[in-house]
Amino acid sequence: MRDYLYQWLNSMQAGAGALATPLIVLAILGLAAAVYLFADRFVARGVAKLAARTRVAWDATLVKRGVFHRLAALTPALAVRALTGWWLSADSVALAVLHVAAHLWALMTGVLILYAFLDALMEMYNAKPYARQMPIRGFVQGVKLVILIGALIVALAMLMGKSPALLVSGLGAMTAVMMLVFKDPILGFVAGIQLSANRMLAVGDWLEMPKYQADGDVIEITLTTVKVRNWDQTVTTIPTYALIADSFKNWRGMQEIGGRRIMRNVNIDMHSIRFLSDADVERLRKAQLISGYIENKLADIEHYNREHGVDSSSPVNGRHLTNVGTFRAYLTAYLKAHPGIHRELIMMVRQLQPTSEGLPIQLYAFTSDTAWVAHEGVQADIFDHILAVVPEFGLRVFQAPSGSDVRDLARGGRSQL
Repeated sequence: MRDYLYQWLNSMQAGAGALATPLIVLAILGLAAAVYLFADRFVARGVAKLAARTRVAWDATLVKRGVFHRLAALTPALAVRALTGWWLSADSVALAVLHVAAHLWALMTGVLILYAFLDALMEMYNAKPYARQMPIRGFVQGVKLVILIGALIVALAMLMGKSPALLVSGLGAMTAVMMLVFKDPILGFVAGIQLSANRMLAVGDWLEMPKYQADGDVIEITLTTVKVRNWDQTVTTIPTYALIADSFKNWRGMQEIGGRRIMRNVNIDMHSIRFLSDADVERLRKAQLISGYIENKLADIEHYNREHGVDSSSPVNGRHLTNVGTFRAYLTAYLKAHPGIHRELIMMVRQLQPTSEGLPIQLYAFTSDTAWVAHEGVQADIFDHILAVVPEFGLRVFQAPSGSDVRDLARGGRSQL
């Protein structure tokens, strides 16, 4: 065909043979474009229709990510590489130029094919139930970065006409520059490996990191950043390597175990703590939650005092029921009977070190619903009841004097005068 074209041009007019090479190049490019249109319009679309009829999901994912359409884009380079060897002479400049262009096109298309294939693999992996615990987005981005760097080295070698090995060997002198330019991706890639391997963080976890003002759900983990949607609907971006270098709190354990902690104090005015009188005991016996406790405790105290010959005329002798101890017993029974408290997790009511603000009585328990609104509702319901029931035990909740207290005290003093 080449010889026939040369003869035809020479027969048209003298010197017209110089137009043969440009016309052959245009013919090669036109045929390459026709091959691409056939591969993309018919072959790739046919494969997509066939994938839609199958029962498996992986082929549909490949179609969705455009793997087959990008494979069709590889055909022009193959056509140019084949046609140039048939229609152009070995010493032709056009042959060398088209070969380099075809190789660069094939290299670029190959990178895009690998990117689409990796995206399809990541999408299929994310559909698995264990994907949340071990996200691979950072790994995929790291592999893409390596592929891109390798493709750039090969492309530069093609343009320079040198071996890629020579360029790679010369990169040793550029290591410091490469480390500076790609510092964040390298640190993020290493941090992503540690986060995934140790299962330190996953998409959907509740992350709390005060240093970066992050408090909310993790919505994305990439090679260089972690995105957190805070409870006020703002989004905080944290460098991935910062999660390894700094400390953070992951609330995943709370979500997995199904219990959210209540740890709150009620400060009791220590001037209101005393022994229970007989009238107090008779009144508190009517409380169903602690009626059994009071009976058992009275029997135990009576047995102890009788065994040790305690003189009951003085309250400092022997053992007696106190209002604060009975109050703690009531709170313990109340927590055990509350439907919103987790039964299988630790539950206790304890005293803390007395302070200038009274005696702290701390409730330590877990709600069975970890949702924020439900948890706060259960906690508020419990402490509403506690604050209302405190006077029944002859106790007072400590509260610092307010301005109205001082004014009432001043009015009372003037009225006495």
